[in-house]
Amino acid sequence: MVQDQLSENRWNHHHRTEEFMDSGNTAWMLMASALVLFMTPGLAFFYGGLVRARNVISTIMYSFMAMAVVSVVWVLWGYSLAFGDGNKWIGDLSVIGLSGIDVQTDGDTLLFVVFQMMFAIITPALITGAIVERFKFTTYLIFLVLWITLVYAPIAHWVWAGNGWLFDMGALDFAGGTVVHINAGMAALAAAILVGKRRNPASEPHNVPYVVLGAAILWFGWFGFNAGSGLAANALAVNAFLVTNVAAAAAALTWGVLSQIQTGRMSAVGVASGAVAGLVAITPASGFVGVMGALAIGIGAGVFCYGAVLLRAKTNVDDALEVVAVHGVGGLWGALATGIFAVAAIGGTAGAIEGNVDQMRIQIIAVGATIGYSFVVTVIILKVLDVIPGLGLRVSETEEDQGLDLTSHGERAFISDGAD
Repeated sequence: MVQDQLSENRWNHHHRTEEFMDSGNTAWMLMASALVLFMTPGLAFFYGGLVRARNVISTIMYSFMAMAVVSVVWVLWGYSLAFGDGNKWIGDLSVIGLSGIDVQTDGDTLLFVVFQMMFAIITPALITGAIVERFKFTTYLIFLVLWITLVYAPIAHWVWAGNGWLFDMGALDFAGGTVVHINAGMAALAAAILVGKRRNPASEPHNVPYVVLGAAILWFGWFGFNAGSGLAANALAVNAFLVTNVAAAAAALTWGVLSQIQTGRMSAVGVASGAVAGLVAITPASGFVGVMGALAIGIGAGVFCYGAVLLRAKTNVDDALEVVAVHGVGGLWGALATGIFAVAAIGGTAGAIEGNVDQMRIQIIAVGATIGYSFVVTVIILKVLDVIPGLGLRVSETEEDQGLDLTSHGERAFISDGAD
């Protein structure tokens, strides 16, 4: 089955060097890795355009520092915890510091380390959309280390390692619907609740072109995210590329139409958000569904995520940039929809639409486990950081009012001539 092959690809590269490391696959996976890394600066622009002008640098720095911190953590112990042999719950430290991986004979493993590193980088960066404009930067750096170690690595092991309990159960997640998006969405919900509301939320984004540029970069990079997750340049990658684009387009169109119906205008920010929601939702399904399934998933993402934004506005939770609505709800819908629309001829596993209703049960278990674990452990991490002297979660009221660009980084995003 294709699913079994993906398990072997993801978990046991040490034994597949010659097969995996042909020049075509290597070139494609290096390019896919670069595309996924490029998504994080795209996210920085997407988020940066949505906040106040006085918080642009701080918002961008959350994403940029994820690239720095997580890269180091990943090669030291993150990869080993996520993909080391270990047990069904977590990997071990057998490849701590990538020890025992020989450059000459284990090139496939190194390539896999690189590709998976990019997923680990963007996941905590997604969380920051819920806490922008008020979260302490130094605390965030420590949070990155703890969250990758205690939340991301275990869930990645459950879902993607060959001996992970959810993988063994048959849960389908081609490129990160549970591991990345539901995980980040639930952590964002926990963070938004614990950090509390902003003092004076902005009524509109300060730079819509940044938002659209960021969404376009994310859309572009997502082809590496999804089409690269089959770990080969083959027909499965082509299908994943196609359905990724179709779902993003369908969701963007759906969100735009809903915005037009509700407000009489088609918002650029709304269409950009819709595209991202579609990309999120197709992520777990991209290696398992065809074009018609992708259309359904994209339309569903547009409807459900748009509705989630409206619903969130009626609550007391200040998820500043709608991480829960777009990534949490989008990832949840995508994970469940994978169980509905999976086609055996594409990914080796049939969904409910082909008579395998039990796949829905498995997907629900995977979704529930990810939601519960991510939320609870994130709450624990943040509560501990909040009581450590010198840390805490939130900046002072004065710093928040002045803006985090100046108070945290000593810089301003926009000046007239450099002399003022």
